Amino acid sequence: MPRRTTLAFIALPLLALSLAYYAQSSSSPLGPAPHLGTGLQLSLALSGLIGYAQAAVQAPFRFKPVEQPEEVVIATDEYEYTREPRPRFSRKIIAVGDIHGDIGNAERILQMAGVVDENNNWSGKVDVFVQTGDIIDRGDDTIELFNWMEDLREQALAVNGIVLSILGNHEYMNAIGDWRYVLESEKKTFEPRGSRLEAVTTGWLADAWAENYTTAARLPLHGLLGPPNTDYPVPDGSAFARANAGPLSHAAFSFVHGGLAPTYPNLQPFPSAINNLGSSLLHRLRERKPQPQPHPPSSYPGLPAGTTREEARLYGSDGPLWYRGWADEDERKVCRMVDEVLEKTGTRRMVMGHTPQFDSIAARCDGKVLVIDTGISHAYGGALSALSVEYTLEPVKGGGWKEQEIVKALYADHDDELLSVSTRDLENLW
Repeated sequence: MPRRTTLAFIALPLLALSLAYYAQSSSSPLGPAPHLGTGLQLSLALSGLIGYAQAAVQAPFRFKPVEQPEEVVIATDEYEYTREPRPRFSRKIIAVGDIHGDIGNAERILQMAGVVDENNNWSGKVDVFVQTGDIIDRGDDTIELFNWMEDLREQALAVNGIVLSILGNHEYMNAIGDWRYVLESEKKTFEPRGSRLEAVTTGWLADAWAENYTTAARLPLHGLLGPPNTDYPVPDGSAFARANAGPLSHAAFSFVHGGLAPTYPNLQPFPSAINNLGSSLLHRLRERKPQPQPHPPSSYPGLPAGTTREEARLYGSDGPLWYRGWADEDERKVCRMVDEVLEKTGTRRMVMGHTPQFDSIAARCDGKVLVIDTGISHAYGGALSALSVEYTLEPVKGGGWKEQEIVKALYADHDDELLSVSTRDLENLW
């Protein structure tokens, strides 16, 4: 074969692969649905282009047409699934509640749940890891824990994983100057003491909270609905408006530390209405000059001057940081109200920490309410647990899709527990 022809056979597939990779890089890192909203058909076309380029690169010195693979049918008792040409979509989510200064138990749980490997680095075995706040207080490992979370965030991002971090009431308490649950031994890890006050108000830890943490999160289960924290209702003209109004509407989970009270007025758009208030309140706390000395021993400083009524309510008893109604009130009562909150937030299930259950993760209202704080810190001695969500969207022979959510409680010291299985038949994705 002439030299020029040989080079062409090598170069062209590589060029095709590069173009396909570039095109795919603008798609959602969380699935086949494009991040920029170009639709499912383009995603399938990109997958085909990548497959062609990869096949060509594997055999560059002989020309052989790459045929479209035949449809593969998988028969079960209830469904027949097809692998081609429509791809199967899956996403695995792990969520962990209050850690409270205990890196040893936190490492044990994340290893058990497959989030990290034996060296406590991102394993790549899950797609999304969510931590629902209260990393700080009641233990000595504040610095190690927050540094570890930032390391995991970077490691996950490098392989298209996601770490979602929620602020708890204890993170806000420290920013305000309420140090009632700060151990003397933990203060010494920040020596001199003044450096801890700086860290949680204007320094490195406050920077991390402002940049990488939110007060609420909405996590779509499928990339067609948008990336994490895509608002609901979706703004007019959004690339994700069509999908969020279709059969996959509300295929998302909410995550907050305390809970989304039915009486709380700022549920829409979710989650930005809450997160914007959280950002503005944290900004006010950072801007105080001078920063008040912590309580105790000083007097309680309270919220800063200029705090708006909405910001104060965010930190109030029915705000997302402190509300306990979903965990504490009679289940028959709360289950009458849960659907209204889910409808407003564009979600199917609510996940929260804050109210320790100690023995096991609590699933209420047929799994629509999930309380995942099980007192995992040695300060409580509760169950070492994590919430697992496995989401799949399977193509069904003859058209349509089967959608499934499997929700489990994972435990380090006893058998896992199946909390909920939900299956839906969809005619199409629009």
